[in-house]
This record gives sequence, C-alpha cells and structure tokens, in this order.
Amino acid sequence: MNYEQVVHFAIGDAKGSVGLFLPELVLCGTILLLLGLRVFDRLAKIPTWLVAIAGCGFALWLAVPWQELSTSGLPAPVEIFTGMLVIDSFTLFFRGLLLLFAILFIIFTQISGIPDHHDAPDFYTLVLGATFGMLLMTSANHLLVIFLAVEMASVPSYVLAGMLKVRRRSSEAALKYSIYGAGAAGVMLYGISLLAGVLGSCHLPTMAQRLATMLDPAHSAMHGSIAAAGVSDPNWVVLVLGGLMVSVGLAFKLSAVPFHFWCPDVFEGASAEVNAFLSVASKAAALALLIRVVIGFGTVPHHTVEQTVGGKAELVSVAGRAEVHSRPEALKQPRLTVAQAIDKWQDEEAVFGRTDIEQAEIESPSQQMKGPDSMTALKRPRQFMLYIVVIISAITCTFGNLVALGQTNIKRLLAYSTIAHAGYMMMPVAAVLALMNTGQPGVDNAFKSLLIYVFIYLFMNLGAFAVVAFLRNAMRSEEIADYAGLIRSAPGVTICFCVILFSLIGLPPLAGFLGKFAIFEALVTANTAPTYALLVIGGLNTALALVYYLRVIKVMTIDAPSEERPPVEFSLVSMPGAYLVAITLPLVLMIVDWNVLTQWTLAACRQLVLN
Repeated sequence: MNYEQVVHFAIGDAKGSVGLFLPELVLCGTILLLLGLRVFDRLAKIPTWLVAIAGCGFALWLAVPWQELSTSGLPAPVEIFTGMLVIDSFTLFFRGLLLLFAILFIIFTQISGIPDHHDAPDFYTLVLGATFGMLLMTSANHLLVIFLAVEMASVPSYVLAGMLKVRRRSSEAALKYSIYGAGAAGVMLYGISLLAGVLGSCHLPTMAQRLATMLDPAHSAMHGSIAAAGVSDPNWVVLVLGGLMVSVGLAFKLSAVPFHFWCPDVFEGASAEVNAFLSVASKAAALALLIRVVIGFGTVPHHTVEQTVGGKAELVSVAGRAEVHSRPEALKQPRLTVAQAIDKWQDEEAVFGRTDIEQAEIESPSQQMKGPDSMTALKRPRQFMLYIVVIISAITCTFGNLVALGQTNIKRLLAYSTIAHAGYMMMPVAAVLALMNTGQPGVDNAFKSLLIYVFIYLFMNLGAFAVVAFLRNAMRSEEIADYAGLIRSAPGVTICFCVILFSLIGLPPLAGFLGKFAIFEALVTANTAPTYALLVIGGLNTALALVYYLRVIKVMTIDAPSEERPPVEFSLVSMPGAYLVAITLPLVLMIVDWNVLTQWTLAACRQLVLN
C-alpha cells in the first residue's frame, strides 16, 4: 500500500470505528469538561460530581444496545480500529458494569465527603481517567492496547491512593503502589516484546493462529517447528518466558499472590472510598482482561482465515476486514460468512489495493481455514495457562484468608479479603481452560459463573467500604475493636454490615451464595483433577473465611462497647443510611429471582468462543 492508500484506509476504518467507541469518547469529553471547571473561575460553582454522573450516565446509555435487547437480540462481534479493539457482548456487559459502578461510586463519594469541593475536579478526573483505561482493558484485542490500557487504569490509581495529602500513610501508600506498578509494567512490557518477537504480531487472533501453526503436529513434521523440536527449542522457551512475564502484569492488577504486596498497605493508607474503587472496578477490569488473554491465546476463532496472495498466506480477521469501512450501524448487521468476507475483501483490494492488517509468511500454496487441527495444537498453551491459573488461584485464595485472620484494622482485613476473592474469581478461568482442553460442553456456563460473581461482588465490596467510610465519619476510627457494641447505638448499619459480611462468606440465602455456588458448579462440570483440587481448596477457604468475618460480626453484636469511645450516631433515615440500604437490598433480594442475571451473563459470554 502506498501512502495515499494507507490514509484512505485509515479514514475509512475510523469512520466505521468511532461510532462503536462513543461511550469511551463521552468519558473523554467529560474529563475535559471537569478540567474546564477547574480552570475557569466562572464554572467553579457547578457541582463537579453532577457533571461526572451525567457523563457516566450518558456513556452508560450509549454502551447498552437498547434496540437489540428490545428485540431479544445482540449485536454481532466486530473489531474496530484495524483490530486493536473488539466489541462483542462481553465488552458490552463489562462496559455497563463499570459505568454503573462509576455512577454508584460517585454518589458514594458525594455522601461520604471525600473528596472536598476543592479536590473534587481532580478526584473525578482521575476516577474517569482510570475508568476509561478499564473500559479499554475489557475490549483489548492487541498486546500494545493491553499494556496501554493497564497503564491508563493504573497511573490515576497511584494518585488516588495519595489523595489524603495530610496523612503520611496515604503518601506512603501511593509511593508503594507506584513502585510496584512500575516494576510490574516493565516486566509485562518485556514479556509482550518476547511474544511479539517470536510470533511476529501483537494482534491476539493472529498470534493464536500463528502459535497454532507452529504447534500443529502436521506442520511441524514438515517444517521442523518448535513442536517437533520439543520443549528445549529456544522459541518455545521464549514463549513460556513471555507468557509468564505477561501474567505478572495481570496478577498485579488482580492483587494475586505473589504480586499482592502493595494491596494491604495501600488499602490501609488510602481512604475507604479509593479502596472501594480499587477493589471493585480494578478487579472487574483485570478479570475481563484475563479472559481476553486466555481466549486470545487459547482459541483460533472461525472469523480468522488465511488468504494466499502471490504464494504468501495472509492472516485476516474477517470481523475487522468486513467491517473496517462500515458505518457505526455495523453492530446491527449479521456477521458475514468466511466466503462472503473473502469476496468483499477482494472487491476492496481492487479499489484500495492491498489492505493488510496482519501478514505471515506461511508456506501454504492455497487458501485454507484452520480447523480442528489448530485447536488441537493450542492444547499445550491452554494446558500451560491452566497450570498457571490453578496455582495462582489456590495460593491467592488461601494466603488472603489466612493472613486476614490476624488483622485488627478493618481496611487491612478487607484488603486481604479482596486478595482472597481474587483467587475465587480466577477459578472459573481454570474451569474454562479445562473444558476447552477436554472438548466438553459448558464453556459458556463457566464464563457465566465468573460474570455472576463479579456482578454480585460489586455490591458486596462497595457496601463494605461504604460502611467503613460512614463509620469513620461517625466515630473517627477504622479499628475493629472500636466497632464493639455497635448494635446498641447503630442497629441499622450493623445489620446491613452483617448482611454484607455473610454474603462475602457465601452463606445462603444471600447473593454471595449464588456467586460461589456458580463457581463451584463450573469446577465440578470441568471434571478434571486440577478443578477438583480447586473445588476442595475453595470449600476449605470458605470455612476459613467464616472465622474472621464472624469475628467482626461478634465484635459488633456481642462485645460490650468501649467507655472511651464517643456515642455513635448513625440512622438509616439519612443519606448515608439510604445509600447503604440501597446497596444492601440487592444482596438480599437477588435470591428471589436470579434468572434475569443468569440470562444476562450467559448472553454476555456466548460470543467469546465461536468455535
């Protein structure tokens, strides 16, 4: 392609992509507006929290395909910006989840009083900036976008952790967080360079195709690839090393062991409001990104084809190719078949010349489509990822619960609880990999269990940190011992907190039980030794978590209040009380009819694996 054709191609691609990127663009516009409120004195009187809520609400309205939902349909998956991002039902689910949380979080901060009026523009700018990065994490389809999205979500979080400028612990928390984050980012970027160097691409579907070709037994027997050479082949060693390095960045965002060291100190030093943001939004986005990476390297989607031109085979993403010059209405159109996409591609070549997105020199004399052989070849990478996820999940879950037993500060206890829940939420990913390797049905249900847990986790952890923030304002303490006898002076908030803690344990009939039951069901369905081991570990850890959660409940309901503590006044007939009730009620009422949530989550993950 010459320069003119490249420009024409880029313009045509942008026209078809911008319409599908509107929620993120709305967030960018809201950030600019918030900065304008900070700069111009005449706009200083406008409440910044209202502007932030309005921007998130408008983005949420744009993110949900209301017309398709009203007709019981979902838009077809489509790659945008030449395959850098992918918009499918999974993206739509996490977009809606993150934007809904952003709205609830902004309301929470306005009620709790942090940030104050002076810091509010900066605070909400950082929150929306991090949310923008998290939205990119959920739709990333390219390794460089993954790295940029992780950094865009992380850097504002470093500043948020140090927003309490008058507190030394807050500054210390921000410093530790940024140092750990910089180290993890460097390791992850080096891993990306290794993977891209061996596979010759950063586009996930293309990388999976090339990896499958390298590992395909028939191809390796003919060309002597790394599958024939065995594990001692240097390329295979580099791939393993690169995969481990990329997992470092993902584990850091999940606060998974052994990359969890920042989490307890940051949670203790930062405000409870920031902790709620980090524990919910950051975890949800990191889990979505983990699924993208697992699916990206573990499957070769049907819409990836090879087209031979001049003796060289080109790897072409049909979703990106077919829609690259389309209008924003692309999501409303049915997906083209492989033959139709190839015909359309050839028509485009006649007009624009070669419009290569990704190319690979594969010695193949004819057009072909990688079928079951490619999926069989990817069994080794999936098995590698399975072992990594099982080990990290088991250790993270156990370590978080064990260390939480000895905590005396409620924020540190919830920090280790967050670490433990990260381990729980990685378990369905192991079930997915096991199901894909054995060829059993049920991959959609395994993904569904993770989405159910994440949705419920939003209300559980947001409610827990809301209680901590409101009690901090009422009693000026965050020590568990100071919660003694709280049932006598603040029965309403005590009952809400007990409901949240019981739900975090996973006891019926609360919503937390639905999440854990779905995860354990996925592990049983996988029917493999690693998943059964995770099932046993998850059950034992649930019993272990019962100890430290019940200790907090016992302090609030049975222990006598300290005489040194001033009276605690907290009524549910107030803005904090009403907010707390609104967050707690879904945990109680969801058990009545969870079919709607089940259908939403199942629809959200059906487009992930299209093989």
